[in-house]
Amino acid sequence: MRVGAIIAVIWLIIGILAAAQRGYFASSDNNCAEIGSTLLTIVVGPLNYVGVNPKVECSPPPQPSQ
Repeated sequence: MRVGAIIAVIWLIIGILAAAQRGYFASSDNNCAEIGSTLLTIVVGPLNYVGVNPKVECSPPPQPSQ
């Protein structure tokens, strides 16, 4: 159980490093796509270094009919 927790923490730390290298923490643009891409990059962790480049696209909610 302890080994699994250590691996999970290391996995997330690597994901945080990958997000920092991509500059996700430097921008002040806080929209759905930016936050989603940052969180997904952190969760994907070490896979970022083997070519995975997760991106989240958010479309605005539909406008109500008039």
